[in-house]
Amino acid sequence: MTVRQYSQKRGRRRAKVRGKIFGTSKRPRLSVFRASKHIYAQLIDDKKGETLVAATDLALDKGTKTEKALLVGKDLAAKALRRKIKKVVFDRGGYKYHGRVRALAEGAREGGLEF
Repeated sequence: MTVRQYSQKRGRRRAKVRGKIFGTSKRPRLSVFRASKHIYAQLIDDKKGETLVAATDLALDKGTKTEKALLVGKDLAAKALRRKIKKVVFDRGGYKYHGRVRALAEGAREGGLEF
């Protein structure tokens, strides 16, 4: 499968996932983007169209990509709790709930977020 075919298939899966979930200011959407080397997560209020909290593994040096994803989830949860956000809706972004995406979600749960 070429890169183009993969991204088209992911786009279709992403549209299916996004059609079912919507973030508000009380319960924002936890969106995950998984690049080849890094992982990014953000809490989004879809009503206003703004990002409330964001976290990434760019500053982390040691560990595997999965370990870094776990730390990103914990960091995002800590930032969200400081802004008094406890409940979120998880948007896996067309990726399988497996590996780094799962580690990020578990880190967010360990950090205190509910979804």
